[in-house]
Amino acid sequence: MFARLSFLNPYWLWAVLALPALTMIAPFFGEETRELRDVIHGSGEFAARFMIISLMATPLMLLTKGSGFARWLKNNRRYFGVAAFAYAAVHTLAYVVVEQTLARILAEASDFDMLTGWLAFAVFIPLAATSMDFAVRKMGIWWKPLQRWTYAAAALTLLHWASLHDWGGWPPAMVHFAPLAALTVYRIWWNYFRKRQGHIALSA
Repeated sequence: MFARLSFLNPYWLWAVLALPALTMIAPFFGEETRELRDVIHGSGEFAARFMIISLMATPLMLLTKGSGFARWLKNNRRYFGVAAFAYAAVHTLAYVVVEQTLARILAEASDFDMLTGWLAFAVFIPLAATSMDFAVRKMGIWWKPLQRWTYAAAALTLLHWASLHDWGGWPPAMVHFAPLAALTVYRIWWNYFRKRQGHIALSA
């Protein structure tokens, strides 16, 4: 099924990724701060989810030995990464609108939960800006090292989410990030195992 989907126009995937955002538009034009706070939470969660999905592609390829779904996900992971940035931008915009003044934003910016969030968004910006094929061609060998900063953004996002509400965000944050953490550990082990096997073969 996923092999057939790879031949379809990618705009269908953009439409699916944009569906959650439809419920986040109206609160920006309303007067209820509570509704915008819901947008902050919802957009932040979807930003994290799509980032996690994009990072799971490579270890899933290793774990499933190149299954159709893993291959499809790897081929489309940039769409999920860009969607993650888009929801992070909505998350940030909703926060700014709720806070209303620059003074209030700056007063909170040094708090650990806010600082990690701002740093994660700052890392996201160059990653999203260089996600196009044009940037890949222009940057050449430097594109992949830059994109590896996605892991820094993921770590910062985890800390941001977990530290919210006096670290009351740990349970939902860990539920979301645990699969990625497990797959990342597997990927590290797999790379180490492969290198070790190669070393043993050369020594034999």
